[in-house]
Amino acid sequence: MENNTEVYELFFDRLRASLEKDSFSKLTLAKTIGNTDLLNIYVKPVQLKQGLKLSLTYHYKTQDKVENLDIENAISVLETYINNPFLSAILFTTEADIALKLNKKRIPSIIETKPTFKQSASQMHDEAKVRLVDAKDAKYLFYLGVTDEKGEVIKSMADKYRQINKYIEIIESLVKNAKVSTDNFLAIDMGSGKGYLTFALYDYLVNKLGIKAKVTGIELREDLVTLCNSIAKQCGFDGLTFVSERIENVKIDHIDLLIALHACDTATDDALFKGISAGAQLIVCAPCCHKQIRKQINCSTELSAVLKHGIFEERQAEMITDGLRSLLLESQGYKSKVFEFISNEHTRKNVMIVGTKTKEKNERETIKQQIDQLKAAYGIKEQQLEQLLSANGVL
Repeated sequence: MENNTEVYELFFDRLRASLEKDSFSKLTLAKTIGNTDLLNIYVKPVQLKQGLKLSLTYHYKTQDKVENLDIENAISVLETYINNPFLSAILFTTEADIALKLNKKRIPSIIETKPTFKQSASQMHDEAKVRLVDAKDAKYLFYLGVTDEKGEVIKSMADKYRQINKYIEIIESLVKNAKVSTDNFLAIDMGSGKGYLTFALYDYLVNKLGIKAKVTGIELREDLVTLCNSIAKQCGFDGLTFVSERIENVKIDHIDLLIALHACDTATDDALFKGISAGAQLIVCAPCCHKQIRKQINCSTELSAVLKHGIFEERQAEMITDGLRSLLLESQGYKSKVFEFISNEHTRKNVMIVGTKTKEKNERETIKQQIDQLKAAYGIKEQQLEQLLSANGVL
């Protein structure tokens, strides 16, 4: 038993040393014995306000549990799991993989092999934090109040910065997979607001992808339009302009990309219609409010008993509205996709609808029947996008 203790101590001394030298990559406990729901324990360092901790993730058959402990407390806990129920612990460092293994007689030994990882956990963490929008390089973020004079993200704007980067990640994937012009790329952002995402879009298209793009932000509030045009000029963004106009009054001949993020209620439908009419190859919208449908809901299905609760009615209105929009996009030759583009802990307005123009022939009549059935089930008489498409004879 004494020899066993010495082997355990040697293993955990190697763990301490790897943390001190910043060579620690990860630690995994595996190969269980006995009747247990605990499958693995994964260990990684985390830097918290209280200092460096070890984060232990207990991986069970049906769930994971996490606890963050001081290094010595974490080691004490891990020691209790060696031989009960785990027969293997592998410490991955940038210098070597150190495996603590117990044989059938529960005699431990340490086996050292070449390192699996070339980077320590801190280096991998830093790499994961690389953003498509570099806060220090994006001068417009300073003018918009997202960063300070040193290019550091202001604490209160961290969620906004995270949202901007997630948005650009999505745009990057869509633009690279779509067949769009790179010489004369035209994009319109309907309801651009203060322009956070509009600036990021232009900067990414022109300065990162090298696309010759013109981007127009449409915003009714003249003070925001004036501010954004001023910032665009200061940043030398010659192809970026902002215009004060109502979405429904905007005239567009042709565009490659239509953006409509958080345009309120039926303004989202107006923007979608403009994109469809202009033959946009890509349509990206994040709806806001769903008042038109919520006012009309008169459910004739089994859900009527639960929709008497306001919160359920609100969520159902959102789902019906965006479901109809998705179907209507498909009726016009678009492949649609609806998903959360950022965690709802950052914003409730986190649903995104993407339409990608295809050459495939959609079953318009079948889609029309699906729309009619959905409307009938919930007593919906009017939906703005459907009305606009019908009035123009394309539905």
